[in-house]
Formats: sequence, structure tokens, C-alpha cells
Amino acid sequence: MKLATWNVNSIRARKDRVAAWLDRHRPDVLCMQETKVEDDAFPTDLFTAAGYQLVLHGQKSYNGVAIASRLPIEDVQRGLDDQARLLAATIGGVRVICAYFPNGESVASPKYAYKLDWMKRLRAWLDAAGPCARLALCGDFNVMPEDRDCWSPTAWAGKALFSEPEKAALREVAAWGLEDAFRKHHDEGGLFSYYDYQGVALFKNQGLRIDHVYVTPALYAACTSCDIDREARKGQHASDHAPVIAVFED
Repeated sequence: MKLATWNVNSIRARKDRVAAWLDRHRPDVLCMQETKVEDDAFPTDLFTAAGYQLVLHGQKSYNGVAIASRLPIEDVQRGLDDQARLLAATIGGVRVICAYFPNGESVASPKYAYKLDWMKRLRAWLDAAGPCARLALCGDFNVMPEDRDCWSPTAWAGKALFSEPEKAALREVAAWGLEDAFRKHHDEGGLFSYYDYQGVALFKNQGLRIDHVYVTPALYAACTSCDIDREARKGQHASDHAPVIAVFED
């Protein structure tokens, strides 16, 4: 299975780029975050024309998650609360969870407290779901787990996306039984999935690794590659996030 995750930062604004990317890479499954559209306004035809089924959990102007698959989709679940941030489905024997973690804004913001609570509830949701040998939690986690995931740990110290409580909350989610597929193949720092639109962050490689594919041990063992498609971040009308692509072989 070729599984990709991508914060598209508005599917309607990015639909042409997503269509071209699908044509080039042909993932079996694409998890999308921040689609920013209600389900009835999602550009479904783009995906059906490319041979994909869709499940959606949208919200007007904000949030929104979607899963596109070339394989049959079963047992769909939506949401932890009234925000469209979580979508789960079973595809090809893998429980795929597409997640858009809250940003948190700043450590002094009520949104930061919501983020920590949301991550706690995600762990409880996984606990309630019970054991699953083949599960992939992927999406925009809005957390950099380690210093090597940040272009400047000094500049970001204590800030939202890189604060110690967020890192601890993500470790607690992972403690359910998940491993970082990207780190199986890349020990080095300086590899990022997000670059701000402001300034020349992309060209200076001043980025953040906040988009992740966390998997159960069986999938971790089967993972033959996991890479960030930095090229997709380049050019006009690009999302500020790059896709992350993981490949699993039995």
C-alpha cells in the first residue's frame, strides 16, 4: 500500500495541484487535512475521474478531513467533537486514521488548552477502539516531536507546536502502540513538511516537520519507504504543507 497524507490548505484552492499530484504519484490512499469545505461542496468529480472513492468530514471555511482511496472503504467513523478533525476507515486491511490536530495558536491561548485536551481525547478514542495490528494514524499533527524536526529549536522553544506539554501529549498518543514511520528511514534533521508562506522560508529550508505517519509495529516492519515530497511545496498556489508518502509491503 502506498499511503500519503497532505494538508492541502483548502481543497478548492488547490484542486488542480492535487489532481496533477495524484496523476504523478498514484497513491492507493490519500489522507487530506484542512480541506475547508462542507461535504456537498467538495470537488468529488476530481477524485472519481482519477479512480478514487471518497469519504468526507467537512466544515465550512475551517478544518475538514477527507480520505481518497483506490481500494474499497469500510467501517467509517467521523470526529471526536463538533470540529471536523478526525476521519477513520478500514482500507485494504489497514485501519487508516486521518487527523488534523488543533494548532493551538499560542501557549496562552484557550486554543492551546483545547489542543492538549483534544490529544488526550484522541488517546482515549484509540483506547476505546481496542487493539489493531495494522493501523496508521496520519495527518497534520501540528507538533514537532524533536529538535531535529525544527529549523531553529532555539527560536521555537516553548512556543505552540514545539512546547514540552505538546510533545508529551504526542508521546502519550504514540504510547498506545505507534511508531514514526518517517524516522525508520531518516535519522537526519533538516527534513520538513511545512514552510510558512512569509519570506523565503522554503528556499532557506526554514521549515517544520509537523505532518506525520504513525503506525503499529506490524506496519512499521512492512514500511519500505517514507518520504516528504518537498517538490509539491514549490511553485504558485502551493499548499504551505508538503505531502508525506509511506509505502508498505507485506
